[in-house]
Amino acid sequence: MSTKTQPMKANLDNRGFFDKYFKLQENNTSVKTEVIAGLTTFLTMAYIIAVNPSFLSTTGMDKGALVTATCIAAGVTTIIMGLYANLPFALASGMGLNAFFAFTVCGAMKVSWQVALTAVFLEGIIFIILSLTKVREAVVNAIPNSLKLAVSAGIGLFIAFIGFEDAKMIVLNEATLVTLGKMTDPRVIICIIGVIIIGVLVHKNVKGAILWGIITCSVLAWLYAVVIGPENAAKLYGIYLPSAAFSVYGIGPIAGKLDFSFFNDSKALLNFLSIMITFLFVDFFDTVGTLVGVASKANMFDKDGKVLRANKALLTDAIGTTLGSLVGVSTVTTYVESSAGVVEGGRTGLTAVTTGVLFLLSIVFAPIFMAIPGCATAPALIIVGLFMLQNVVKIDFFDYTEAIPAFLAIILMPLTYSIANGLMFGVVAYVVFNLLGGKKEKISGTMYILAFLFILKMIFM
Repeated sequence: MSTKTQPMKANLDNRGFFDKYFKLQENNTSVKTEVIAGLTTFLTMAYIIAVNPSFLSTTGMDKGALVTATCIAAGVTTIIMGLYANLPFALASGMGLNAFFAFTVCGAMKVSWQVALTAVFLEGIIFIILSLTKVREAVVNAIPNSLKLAVSAGIGLFIAFIGFEDAKMIVLNEATLVTLGKMTDPRVIICIIGVIIIGVLVHKNVKGAILWGIITCSVLAWLYAVVIGPENAAKLYGIYLPSAAFSVYGIGPIAGKLDFSFFNDSKALLNFLSIMITFLFVDFFDTVGTLVGVASKANMFDKDGKVLRANKALLTDAIGTTLGSLVGVSTVTTYVESSAGVVEGGRTGLTAVTTGVLFLLSIVFAPIFMAIPGCATAPALIIVGLFMLQNVVKIDFFDYTEAIPAFLAIILMPLTYSIANGLMFGVVAYVVFNLLGGKKEKISGTMYILAFLFILKMIFM
């Protein structure tokens, strides 16, 4: 007996630091796989380094400072996710939430960006409390398996939709809302080439297939910009050559600029509360939906169907939002693009740490990373969308108490451009159809509460 156990113990003792800390062997992965996965996740969401400052600078915030703040918030929070929760999820300022911050709160409502940052800060504090009391974890674990699978599929369609939109393969149409773009558009051509490259490499089981696709498409886009002229490429197609190799901006103009003066004005206070509640609601359910969807793809559930270390992930998300507001950016949330790294084999926090470190490094190399065009990341989002959709076959579409809620969750995510909306209709439909179908034993107390809150939101918000 001792001769068998001693070699095993010796093998465990000889494992490297990363293997031990992140439990790589237990998760059937390796340092190489995790690093490639982290790099892939980073490249699929690196666009936020350019997009977030572009949005938030419309409020009067300093754009250079926003680049650095975006990288700091994403980098530090994602590293915390990896080290604390040991999960391959990356975080950054959320798309949709940054648009709400810039164009609705600061734009249409004429609220200063300092007050808007304060709303984000208090939202983060509330989320930290909810996470420590495990309220958010209870919500995640209360979602039935069919809806978890549906959320994964819905996110797949959603990010594929974003990919097609980034490549201008689908464009706005006043009569039909969306339509096919011009197939002669170089962005469309580059995207199609990328889909073919990634598809072939995936078929041949080449590691880093998505990463190679992004790199190839970026090079093609930059070469095209050189051929037609950088100014024409930028003006016509939004393709920019890197302006420099290095550039660092300070965050002084926006960091720590919270404004609590609304407490002195009852009308301003009510307005502030409505803003904060909206941030709370959208962030809460976007994060829950993303967490469940990406976990579904990676099969990160325990024997009871609960997301592994969900409370740690949600607490990290809350800390990220609070940190982000202090350095000067809008709500930080878990990114659906994390699924790109998961598809590449990322299963542990080492994937997240890799992504986080790259975000911090990009503070120095920001001009290069900011120059990766949307048409280069679009093929990755499209292929990952396919991967996220694969688990839909596990849903029983002949049991309509399961099928109708799942279908609504899947289809409404891309059509309403919101993970939260898809989850909202899925939860309400699940409760309604199971009640009317005589299957109330399937509905947990948490699901009743969620459905009630969602119905109130539909009516009053």
